[in-house]
Amino acid sequence: MIHTSNVRSLALAVGSLCIVSAGTASAQAVTNCPLQPAVSATRQTLNCEAGLSIIVERGAHYRLADRNRDGHVDALVLDGKAALIDVDAGRVRGGFEVVTPQAIAAVRGTRWAVDVKRGNTSVLVLRGRVAVNKISTGQGVTLGQGQGVDVDRSRFPLRVIQWGQPRINALMARLGQ
Repeated sequence: MIHTSNVRSLALAVGSLCIVSAGTASAQAVTNCPLQPAVSATRQTLNCEAGLSIIVERGAHYRLADRNRDGHVDALVLDGKAALIDVDAGRVRGGFEVVTPQAIAAVRGTRWAVDVKRGNTSVLVLRGRVAVNKISTGQGVTLGQGQGVDVDRSRFPLRVIQWGQPRINALMARLGQ
């Protein structure tokens, strides 16, 4: 897991492999994480290596990172909109992280969604467990299935909540699920 003091260096200096903005890929290709043709106007799918799949909401601002420079994507830096990440721990070594302006969500293997908007990051776990750390304070929580957390830049403590079905459905609909 990334420590709070290293977030800025990750966001600024990590080996960025692919940049996607407003639904278009950059000229740099990532061989183990190709962008699939859009099947709808609302999302795009990245089928990375076996065991790692990322669905991003159309127009999401993000980049993929290979922090240890082994040729495999191990982080998503998400600055806006939503993403759904599915990681199979048996196939993806070392885990996977999503870094947003407000939070870091890290896993070894699970399925979870992250939504970034208006100075807030929301994390929802659909399967498994996800550790979420608040960048502004370093406070962390661990979420289980159906649980979520809303993270902002304030000094208020994180509060784990069970998400209601309407909220889950709304986010999943944006991601074509």
